[in-house]
Amino acid sequence: MDGRSGSVKCWKSPYGGRMTGSYRAPSGRGFGENPYMHVSAKAEYAVRAAAELAAAGKGPVKGDRIAEAQGIPLKFLENILSELRHAGIVQSQRGAEGGYWLARPPDQVTLADVIRVVDGPLANVRGARPETVAYGGSASHLLEVWIAVRVSLRSVLERVTLADLIAGTLPAEVRDLTEVPDAWVSRSAAAAPPPPRRAGRPVRPLDAG
Repeated sequence: MDGRSGSVKCWKSPYGGRMTGSYRAPSGRGFGENPYMHVSAKAEYAVRAAAELAAAGKGPVKGDRIAEAQGIPLKFLENILSELRHAGIVQSQRGAEGGYWLARPPDQVTLADVIRVVDGPLANVRGARPETVAYGGSASHLLEVWIAVRVSLRSVLERVTLADLIAGTLPAEVRDLTEVPDAWVSRSAAAAPPPPRRAGRPVRPLDAG
């Protein structure tokens, strides 16, 4: 996604490249502050709001009801729903009996559809689509890696629909990914065990005299 909101920005590198989202320089607390997968608040809120509409079925749902159910700031939610409405994913009606509802059946709206509306392309490299960048020398094949990352994102986000999400029935190929042995284990620097302490004189307690 682009830099408009922080984006699904998966694959942020502490060295300056990014697969999605605005890059944040490493802080003094270590590279673990910049996880390799970052989902913007806007994208997450949009998917959660769309899921609420999918679960509600036909008929308008008040924005404040969605905001309360998902803990989303109402003003932020209204901006997101407005973008989804302009994209043809959500419809709305004003008035006492008004509210929001999905413009298409939940099984015809993918997570990718929602995320692209609020955050732009699923993957980008420094704000550009992967296929538009070029590298030379020893990095000449890096473009192929970025393309593969985009395909990987699509393989999940374009397969899972709102209907799948609210029913908890993810496509088999997506669910299989969650069952890979280390799927739930972080590989960020923050998750690494602390280095062993070197042998030396024991530390004397401060109150030992």
